[in-house]
Amino acid sequence: MSMPPVRMYTTAVCPYCLRAKDLLRRRGVEHIEELRIDLDAQARATMMRETGRRTVPQIYIGDTHVGGCDDLYALDASGGLQPLLQGRAAA
Repeated sequence: MSMPPVRMYTTAVCPYCLRAKDLLRRRGVEHIEELRIDLDAQARATMMRETGRRTVPQIYIGDTHVGGCDDLYALDASGGLQPLLQGRAAA
């Protein structure tokens, strides 16, 4: 089973984005589609419409909106990140 795509709304200078990318890579993610909202106003508008949030990162694994960096770390700590990365719903 292939890993679902990982998409992240991000900016150039975002320490939380770097932390999130680091955790994802440590969990085996090889490719992260980065949508730079600092360069693309349409991407920012889409992010806000999809998530209801203004802050980055906003992370999607497949069709699941994980949330931001703290949400990603909490998901990992609870054991829910690996199943999601393996294409299974978190228990």
